[in-house]
Amino acid sequence: MKILAIDTATEACSAALYLDGEITLRFRVESRGHSELILPMMQELLAEAGIALVALDALAFGRGPGSFTGVRIAAGVVQGAAFGADLPVVPVSTLAALAQRRYREQGDKNLLPAYDARMHELYWGCYRIGDNGLAYSQIDDRLAHPETVDLPSGEGWVGIGSGWASYGVTLRARLGSSLAVLDGELLCSAWDIARLGAAGFEAGDALPAELALPVYLRDKVAVKQRPRL
Repeated sequence: MKILAIDTATEACSAALYLDGEITLRFRVESRGHSELILPMMQELLAEAGIALVALDALAFGRGPGSFTGVRIAAGVVQGAAFGADLPVVPVSTLAALAQRRYREQGDKNLLPAYDARMHELYWGCYRIGDNGLAYSQIDDRLAHPETVDLPSGEGWVGIGSGWASYGVTLRARLGSSLAVLDGELLCSAWDIARLGAAGFEAGDALPAELALPVYLRDKVAVKQRPRL
């Protein structure tokens, strides 16, 4: 399977090429300029692998939530590339990808990814890692105030993402002993978009390019996916 994945939903801009289980990554943290960075990253990965865009099985992208501008960039770039190469697209939750990255790097399996949504709100998710090593949501990704987030059952939960950096005091008080560790600096990576995108493609969840829409949550623009990747 050959999948090219991108993510521009946060200050991290990244692209990854999945080739039969092996993943190559381009990753940069920049405050802006993702629209100028992402296409060269995609082209470099394909050129190094000696693969044409049309030879891929699918494209994957971080569909959000995240920066409105960043999520639009990823959706627009992937749609354009998919139309041109006649490829299907697999949208992947950026909260799921954040949870997947923490599991990949640290092995934690109970994960509470959160992005700062500003206006004293955050994008909130609750994920567990399945027996297949993939992140699955326990609730729908949502927009919430720190004081009203859905609390998970059990203990040993790990908080990750910028929402914890901004509202960690409130969130720690809400979770109490259920929270084991937090990392407010972790960013989403196209590596994990590629991994989850490959799983979504195998599950038959690829979409035609025109249906690959961003998910903003704040303005209710959302596309529900059958497997919560």
